[in-house]
Amino acid sequence: MGIFVIDVDEFTWICGPEDDPEDLCLHGHITVQIGKTVMEYDGTVSATALYLLKTLTEDKVMSECDIQMVPCCGHFYIANEDLTEVTISGCDQGLDWSVVHENGGVRLTLPSGEQEWVSLGDYQKEVIRFADKVEAYYQLCQPKKSPGRCV
Repeated sequence: MGIFVIDVDEFTWICGPEDDPEDLCLHGHITVQIGKTVMEYDGTVSATALYLLKTLTEDKVMSECDIQMVPCCGHFYIANEDLTEVTISGCDQGLDWSVVHENGGVRLTLPSGEQEWVSLGDYQKEVIRFADKVEAYYQLCQPKKSPGRCV
């Protein structure tokens, strides 16, 4: 079986570890292992969770997307008309890889060209574990103040 592990610690907000109801974007130290490659990055974990969850049903190819899988930042978000999709826009820094669904699993491709095939069940479990960890941190914080609907 292929190896895909992603974890986060050292949660923080833009101005530091103190909870800020105005700050919607949770940051943290992310460690990713794809095959034999281990990468670490301090990025926006809330956006990472969102984009990982999207890859459970959609392909994400590096050259076709403006945002990295582990983005440095998320300056603003744009929701679609019925609020079922959101796009987070930030800078061009971060960690990235492609996720392509094939043969009952996903093929993960790094910028170096290294590839790892992971069963869909194993991939789903890891993505959901990561997203649950991010959500659990939000649950410990004050309610966030949404700036309202973006257009």
